[in-house]
Amino acid sequence: MQVRVLFFGILKDLVGRSSDELTLPEHSKAGDVVEHYSRNASLKAMLGSIAVSVNQEYAKLDATLKSGDEIALLPPVSGGAPRATITREVIDSARIAAEIRQPEDGAVAIFDGIVRNHSRGRRTRFLEYEAYEDMALKQMELLASQALSQFQVRDVAIVHRLGHLEIGETSVLIVVASAHRAAAFDACRLLIDTLKRTVPIWKKEFFEDGAIWADGEPFPPEITPAAGTHSRSSASK
Repeated sequence: MQVRVLFFGILKDLVGRSSDELTLPEHSKAGDVVEHYSRNASLKAMLGSIAVSVNQEYAKLDATLKSGDEIALLPPVSGGAPRATITREVIDSARIAAEIRQPEDGAVAIFDGIVRNHSRGRRTRFLEYEAYEDMALKQMELLASQALSQFQVRDVAIVHRLGHLEIGETSVLIVVASAHRAAAFDACRLLIDTLKRTVPIWKKEFFEDGAIWADGEPFPPEITPAAGTHSRSSASK
């Protein structure tokens, strides 16, 4: 059977391409895909921090594959109305916050993630963000739904920008509206912290003397890292 394998962030650089068509024996597992790419020495060193998705859903290594599946190898993620939006346009934070607030709201909590001019003790020129877009949007929508059900908040907006960002521009915006400030603060913090750990968006930092993919935060324990696999059979391109 044949599956499509996607690479993002630093993995794309290490493999030298953004996707592969991979031929596998019938009844292969997600772990067999990881095992195949562990032959790449540079990639193998990162397997302890990589997660796997199958058809845009996080998957365990023992998940059985079928022909035509889309498998993504995901490095740790850097991470409106509608509640979740991915855009390549400048994010108008003030407009989005104004649109979400209503007369019944007693609080609007805002996290406005801004591109700063330094990182790692070096001056930053600009950033570039990329994403596994379909999956990222799905995960952002899920986060918004979870916040609405878990906290006493009325509405949520999550907007993330991709592509080239200049210093001072907004990369991610989270707005939470509620009757009371405690719920708005708690939901806003959970949303940005979880987004940074689970939504497949990656950041590349450009300096005067080079560029580097930003270190991502570890995936949560419930998302099985792509490590420690024991392949049942080998794969071939």
